[in-house]
Amino acid sequence: MLIEELVELVQKVGRLKAESQHIELKAAHVDCPKRLYDTLSSFSNQDGGGIILFGVDENQGYMPVGVYDLQSLQKKVTEQCNQMEPPVRAVFTFAEVDGKPVCAAEIPGLDVSQRPCYYRGMGRVKGSYLRVGDADLPMTDAELYAYEAFHRHLHDDERPVKRSSAALLDQDLLQNYLIQKRLERPGFARLTEEQAYEMMGIMQNGVPTLAAVLNFCVYPQGYLPQLAITAIVVPGTQIGDLTEDASRFLDNKRIEGTLSAMLEEAMFFCRRNMKVRTIVDPQTGMRKDRTEYPLSAVREIILNALIHRDYSIYTEGTPIQIDFFSNRLEIHSPGGLYGRMTVDQLGTARPDLRNPALALMMETLASAENRYSGIPTIRREMAAYGLPAPVFENRRGEFVVTLYNTESIYEKSIHQERIRGLREEPAGYAGEAGGLLDFCRTPRTRKEIADYLGIRTIFYVTSRYIDPLLQSGALKMTIPDKPKSRNQRYYHAMPASTGPQ
Repeated sequence: MLIEELVELVQKVGRLKAESQHIELKAAHVDCPKRLYDTLSSFSNQDGGGIILFGVDENQGYMPVGVYDLQSLQKKVTEQCNQMEPPVRAVFTFAEVDGKPVCAAEIPGLDVSQRPCYYRGMGRVKGSYLRVGDADLPMTDAELYAYEAFHRHLHDDERPVKRSSAALLDQDLLQNYLIQKRLERPGFARLTEEQAYEMMGIMQNGVPTLAAVLNFCVYPQGYLPQLAITAIVVPGTQIGDLTEDASRFLDNKRIEGTLSAMLEEAMFFCRRNMKVRTIVDPQTGMRKDRTEYPLSAVREIILNALIHRDYSIYTEGTPIQIDFFSNRLEIHSPGGLYGRMTVDQLGTARPDLRNPALALMMETLASAENRYSGIPTIRREMAAYGLPAPVFENRRGEFVVTLYNTESIYEKSIHQERIRGLREEPAGYAGEAGGLLDFCRTPRTRKEIADYLGIRTIFYVTSRYIDPLLQSGALKMTIPDKPKSRNQRYYHAMPASTGPQ
């Protein structure tokens, strides 16, 4: 971090009066804080790390109060960093703001293979933390297990379901699957049936695996009751909205069966609850019905949830959720992204497979390509429908995909502003069309823009609002040489209209 960036960061914190996902404040005007372990752990365990800002006191209006001794502070912070496992390597920057010395300790995020970072004095279970908003929270057993499973290449789809029995597997379906695999892989023909089942992850020591139960069992939920899908239709934009007769749901269904059966029934539920409109091709005059959301995109999302969800014992009680709202469709998959994959890499990087045996079975049973084309397909189909890009969120304990069924008022205003060259407000919007650009006449951060638009997903705001306006020249960056700087702000670069052109 440059000294100028540190000064700007202190000033930004003073204006916003808040900590954040990547910023932690410590006064340190009397002595070095005694307990930094939770923040050192949480910043090390998140992509992008974080910054501990010393010399700014939130109890005094987020104003600089100075550091008691920069040299001593650096030494004591380093001592605490060395008590972490693995040791944390902080990068320090000093500056003077309003005549007060301040210090920034940049904590780098660790590679997934090195996580979790924890305080040795408390041990791995009690000393591992995650950053949630501006808080450092202890990791749950499920979060700790997710790292262990990745490190040790544990695949929960291959674990035996001890109460299950081969007698309750659909033998016709199982034999057809085995025949298909022997045709695809002639080497299987030389194996006994038992050997083939073991190699394909269907059996483990003669006991059906979780993947086999979910794909071939007559009734999988008899063993695993919550490994199902719950689907609802809400009469509004939030859970809790009611109809005129006080009904909470317009439709509500629990979907059970094998993975292939759940996929088909879930698609039937979605088709049943989508609005359908007729489109007339202006060239041919042909009429064509079009669903509210592209069915191929919805199928890919549900299929991904069934194949790639977390099937560990920690999530056995959590079903997949399909939630229809008046303006969007949300699909919730238990467990976050697996391994090194991040939201920004979806559709461009090859992910680690959480459930390889299950994924292989679904290639045959549900025509799942398993070639990493699902995310590009979802994005392409939404674009072809003229709908906003899908929103992918890696929340704590779940992965959520959201499809919006129409452009928001802000997206429409931005689109119209770009068409008009950003020289006038679109007619009929009573000032809202130009509101975002007017808001940015003062340089704003991504978070400030998201708050102004009333949208909580900064990634979505960046891709749908900020990036198009940067490309059009309507917005410019305060730090153009470092587009990903945490201190980046955006400002309206076009002059205000003074009258008809």
